[in-house]
Amino acid sequence: MIRNLPPPLREPVMLDQIFEERYLPDPLAQMARVSRTRRPRVVITGLGILSPNGSTVDEFWKNSLAGQSGISEITRWDSAPFPSRVAGQITNFEPRDFMDFKEARRMARCSQFAVACAKMAAQDACLGLPVENRERVGVLFGTAIGGVDVMEDGMYTVIQKGWNRLSPFAIGATMPNAPAFHISMTTGALGYLGTITAACSSGTQTIGEGAELIRRGWADTMFVGGTDSGVVPIGIAAFVQMRAISTHYNDNPQGASRPFDAQRDGFVMGEGCAVLVLESLEHAIARGAKIYAEVLGSSVASDAFDVVAPDPTGKGEVRVIKLALADAGIGIDDIDYISAHATSTVVGDNIEAKAIKQLFGERAFQIPISAHKSMIGHTLGAGGAIEAVAACLTLRDQVLHPTINLTEPDPECVGLDLVPDTARPATVETILSNSFGLGGQNACLVLGKYD
Repeated sequence: MIRNLPPPLREPVMLDQIFEERYLPDPLAQMARVSRTRRPRVVITGLGILSPNGSTVDEFWKNSLAGQSGISEITRWDSAPFPSRVAGQITNFEPRDFMDFKEARRMARCSQFAVACAKMAAQDACLGLPVENRERVGVLFGTAIGGVDVMEDGMYTVIQKGWNRLSPFAIGATMPNAPAFHISMTTGALGYLGTITAACSSGTQTIGEGAELIRRGWADTMFVGGTDSGVVPIGIAAFVQMRAISTHYNDNPQGASRPFDAQRDGFVMGEGCAVLVLESLEHAIARGAKIYAEVLGSSVASDAFDVVAPDPTGKGEVRVIKLALADAGIGIDDIDYISAHATSTVVGDNIEAKAIKQLFGERAFQIPISAHKSMIGHTLGAGGAIEAVAACLTLRDQVLHPTINLTEPDPECVGLDLVPDTARPATVETILSNSFGLGGQNACLVLGKYD
């Protein structure tokens, strides 16, 4: 028996309708901006990073502006039998600089990264540890593959030495929510605790969702970001078999990651982590915090097309960018700079370029676009968070980092301003940051200069 249901409280509004209303000329666009300013504002007050081209925020940014690649031959294990032998590795990280040695041994590498970056971000935000008002501080963290290194080592142990030689800490180290747990333990945060495993969009999604948790009143402060350490044999082998990873630049590691370039042949695996401290504007002002940027809006949507390939029409990416702009209450004319997902895959870069051109029209050729993965490779669930750190520093310093290895733009990308080779001063008020992951997992973030 089907009951007669009451009508909805309001009619559903389609995305295109929201977007068109919010970016049409005044007064509709102005009304949207007023609406946005009336909701609680969320700002970024602390940064911590471990990246192949920098293990502190200052080192990362200096090398990014210099176009310094962090990609090299794989050194942590013997990659000689593999078709792909280059990666973006963190080579100067010592866990004992940030945690007890015994504690570190019980963690996956990605969790070690998370603890280190959380401590750096807390220090940058001038937050003591353990944090004050612990019940009002939360953690929402992302990872694509979690402790895959521990899982791989555990499998070898069971096969070669027997099941009873497996570490009792293996499950605790492997589980995807381990990095978030360890950040919570490190900071003393007792509030919201969550993990997002959304492939390559994980880090970006945590920032948008973390901001929403603050707006909903669930927290005053959130530690967000992403971490992954996929430079392991099974990770390289899997992507080789998928034909997604670069195999033609083993003799030229720093030239292997080539977003938008006609000679690219796949992405380069990277590892890394970034933690950002989010606060309500009111909370940040009350304690006199420095502010890097404001989280204006965000979005998450599905391609619903293929577990690996993005929708070749670009419609899925257009949709999620529209949604982010609508959430921020801005239009296409308000975006000053795009931080591209741009992994250096043959298909993915062209579809992102197509989506940008479809949505922004002639403006697409006027907006500078950078691909940070050209310097560090694809750090999976950490990628969007690392790119958000770069976006914050762009807003602070008003300079764009370059896209390196762009010697011959793909025909599909010709005409776009891809900031090749050299950093560039610019006037930047609003940044769109894209993350498009496996499984059609798309997320976008809109960051603005705080004033």
